Amino acid sequence: MTEVIAKPAIPDDAWIACRRCRRPLYAKRFAREQYVCPECGWHAPLTAHQRVELLLDRDGREELPAPATVSDPLDFVDSRPYPQRLIEARAGTDLDEAVICLRGRIAGAPVVLAVMDFRFMGGSLGTAVGERITAAAEAALRERTPLVLVTASGGARMQEGALSLMQMAKTSQALAQLDEAGVLTIAVVTDPTYGGVAASFASLTDIIVAEPKARLGFAGPRVIEQTIRRKLPAGFQSAEFLLEHGLVDLISPRNQLRSALARLLACAPAPADGAPPADPAGPAATDQESIVVTDPAELTELDPWQVVQRARDINRPTTLDYISYLIDGFTELHGDRAAEDCSALVGGLGLLDGRPVVVIGHQKGHTTRELVQRNFGMPSPAGYRKAARLMRLAAKLRVPLVTLIDTPGAYPGPEAEEKGQSVAIAESIRLLSRLPVPVVAVVTGEGGSGGALALGVANRVLMLENAIYSVISPEGCAAILWQTPREAAAAATALRLTAPELLRSRVVDGVIPEPAGGAQLDQGGAAEALRDALVASLQPLAGLSSEDIVNHRWTRFRRYGTSGEDQGRQA
Repeated sequence: MTEVIAKPAIPDDAWIACRRCRRPLYAKRFAREQYVCPECGWHAPLTAHQRVELLLDRDGREELPAPATVSDPLDFVDSRPYPQRLIEARAGTDLDEAVICLRGRIAGAPVVLAVMDFRFMGGSLGTAVGERITAAAEAALRERTPLVLVTASGGARMQEGALSLMQMAKTSQALAQLDEAGVLTIAVVTDPTYGGVAASFASLTDIIVAEPKARLGFAGPRVIEQTIRRKLPAGFQSAEFLLEHGLVDLISPRNQLRSALARLLACAPAPADGAPPADPAGPAATDQESIVVTDPAELTELDPWQVVQRARDINRPTTLDYISYLIDGFTELHGDRAAEDCSALVGGLGLLDGRPVVVIGHQKGHTTRELVQRNFGMPSPAGYRKAARLMRLAAKLRVPLVTLIDTPGAYPGPEAEEKGQSVAIAESIRLLSRLPVPVVAVVTGEGGSGGALALGVANRVLMLENAIYSVISPEGCAAILWQTPREAAAAATALRLTAPELLRSRVVDGVIPEPAGGAQLDQGGAAEALRDALVASLQPLAGLSSEDIVNHRWTRFRRYGTSGEDQGRQA
């Protein structure tokens, strides 16, 4: 075993000035604060060894052997020969290259860790760096152990020419192999991460975590400004900018990074002696008595318009409310990895009754301000594309997917149409229909049209007692067919959108009783009922093969609209 010892970048007895706020910082206190300014939050660069000390448990660290690579493929000379630059970098950093790779544990969870160091020739991606990243990925593949990449780079290493460029392809292929094998990958983006690293392995992991203010991009800001001849906006390419534009999953301050990674790693498939992860939902749970009602006669028939009002009650629990009660160690993941993050749809990883799950749901709010900020729970195309990304993550990790539906419908604005709203919904429905892991969907409030169905193609579809599920809102139906929205109550009755009606038509498989007066009066009680229903619904699916799970879902939805005789043949 090789013990990696931290090598401070700043002498302990020195005073330094914060690069951002310029306040004086005493080095010993600065080190205790993990090199984060206590005044403004500036995160100073860390050496690779310091990163290892920050992240890995002290026991069981083992440095991976460095593969042999070419040293000077071009006989490159600029102001100094390339070999001379390598000698200087090694002397100045006490590293032999710009990355170190190790086996170890983070809060007890096994990982393969690769950490880049910007001090070594700007963390540039050359053959040695690319080979070590690839070898680390291959070790993670053999051992079915999560791969964590800590990035810091100015881009490709020019002194190695096209061979440097090829490292982008090689490392990307290695990440693709981990995708196919179901091995969790996480990137920790530190400042700066640019060029060939940003355009390969740093952007291809399942989850991208960024330190505050860390910059990530293909071209640097100076190059962009010189090219387009205009000033870039403040904060361009910063972690905060990237989060807003859907390109990273979360921002983690340095003092919270280790715990954030530990939560994510708790949801990774457990290594099984080098074998692929078990299929798909893990060991079957003990028998769970379900509170779910499957006989419509056991439900109270309420006036449909009254149920509509209850379903829309601003005090009903939201998806994030339910998650806070149900999901241990939940980490919300953000962004469609293209351009946006939609706040009307939330999702992430966590543990339900000790079992890893992915949870996705519509998010409204309890105040006018929050409702506006969440777009009243009406997702944009970016929301459904974020959901699709999380669905694919559930499939890769072979963990169940839970969806919580509460939306009046997908956002119908012109910008949503311009960005492909119908395509995003259709792709979500198609993806769910073939997802090889158990899916349980619950309508917790409003189930409005295709915007709801995009999360509703599940093996088991439930609804809360005072929820509704419909092809259109009562007001919309009345405006079109009665030609006046004043007939919304009549439309609500005609649409048969309440729990007893939907159970009779088999649109839903069961109904979850709510506390007296409705979920809005007892969030905790409603959450406990939902927990029991989810655990009981996932139990019979746990032992099914991926093929059986997909066929089960196909059969469930194939029956709709057929005659009774045909339904019997399809069941």
